[in-house]
Amino acid sequence: MDKILLMLQLQATLNEATNGEKWTERITKNGKVINWKRCIYMECAEMIDSFSWKHWKNIDKEADWANLQIEVVDVWHFIMSLAIENYSQTSRGQVDDLVQNVSKLENFVKIDTKNNLFAQQDDIIQKIESIMLDTLSKETLNLEKLISDFFDLVVMAGLDLESLYKLYVGKNILNQFRQDNGYKDGSYIKVWAGYEDNVMMQKVLEENGTIKPDDLYKELTKLYLALNKS
Repeated sequence: MDKILLMLQLQATLNEATNGEKWTERITKNGKVINWKRCIYMECAEMIDSFSWKHWKNIDKEADWANLQIEVVDVWHFIMSLAIENYSQTSRGQVDDLVQNVSKLENFVKIDTKNNLFAQQDDIIQKIESIMLDTLSKETLNLEKLISDFFDLVVMAGLDLESLYKLYVGKNILNQFRQDNGYKDGSYIKVWAGYEDNVMMQKVLEENGTIKPDDLYKELTKLYLALNKS
């Protein structure tokens, strides 16, 4: 439960730094409308491309399981953002109240159990599409179903609470690093020496599983400067 709280707190901090204090009112500091539901289903569509589902292209290509896990974490960013916004807009409470309710979900037990096994490709795609439908529905948002479906996906993607937390913290720090280095104005370089920054971040985590967030940021800075001098 502590890890859920920490992730929600980190996400709220990142959202405020990126979008301003009124982000829970669905608007950025620049007057841009925020649509977390759209963020979720668009990321889900990208997640499906981790598989060679296209019958006309790359039919024998292996699934990109590492990318699937990164995309799961990306979707989690947006689900947490939507959940915090929802609690704020409907006066359901603060982050602490959200954490308490999430921990009571039946599917929370599933992610709180060590796991590293992947489900079948078609089953994963169906679960991803269920999450898309949760956000595309014109009915009132069923936040509990959305989070429960996501927890199912976490397990199906070979993750658990511990590994989700580790990847989330890594991606959260990477997102902060991107914002600090020109992501919004387009000057940020996303491919470092032939590898996407996501991959470089994962490599740092693999080499030092106990690295602290501040130290990860420093390591990304060193790599970014060293690999993008030209």
